[in-house]
Amino acid sequence: MEIVGGKRRRRSTPAEWVVYDGLTRCPYIRGQIARLPMRLPERVLDGNELDQRLAAGDRRQGMLLYRPRCPMCSACEPIRLRVSEFRPSTAQRRALRRGDRELHVSLGRPRASPEKVALYNAHKQGRGLWVGDDPIDIEGYEEFLVETCVESIELEYRLDGRLVGVAIADRAGESLSAVYCFYDPSVPHLSIGTYSIMKQIQICQESKLEFLYLGLYVGECGAMAYKVTYTPHERLVQGVWRCFPETDAQAAG
Repeated sequence: MEIVGGKRRRRSTPAEWVVYDGLTRCPYIRGQIARLPMRLPERVLDGNELDQRLAAGDRRQGMLLYRPRCPMCSACEPIRLRVSEFRPSTAQRRALRRGDRELHVSLGRPRASPEKVALYNAHKQGRGLWVGDDPIDIEGYEEFLVETCVESIELEYRLDGRLVGVAIADRAGESLSAVYCFYDPSVPHLSIGTYSIMKQIQICQESKLEFLYLGLYVGECGAMAYKVTYTPHERLVQGVWRCFPETDAQAAG
């Protein structure tokens, strides 16, 4: 790490500028303090460089990469599926079949539109995820979900022509990383969140990618805990990827 022009530059390939490194309110656990250093790569990452960062626990938000470095908590665990070993549950297979029957899926590059902004805000409001934030506008949407420092893709899900879901993912050399998914809360029977993960697993299978990264698992956060139902999976615990063959609920059942 070196200091250049008052900002830190992290030695890596390519080098990265640390643009923010302060303490903030934890977005996952009420009452916790988070430290999420935000890093800006000097250029767009290639697939192998993104693989290395994902394996080290990095996530992406817009043009920036981050990795939790919280002072009093280690609840955030990066989680990934080794695609060749994944075994879907009955509910996951059912969601895939239902979605394939009822939804039209299109794949392209991330783009902003008033339709997507409205759906994003309806998703946040309908699922009670505002936590004091204002609705996003199109500029904020572009900064969060369109701007990127890697190769990113977008999946659109439509029901009878109406946009009901969007998922953003990053393509690396040997993996795909699920970045964000939002959907219409008025169609819960479609289980679009589950369906979207199953479609991304299909993309990995068709492209012969080894891993699908599902972001961070946070056991104390209900909105993140669902990820352990995808098994077997691996979680990065104290710097080591550990395999978790099944959840306690699955073992008991």
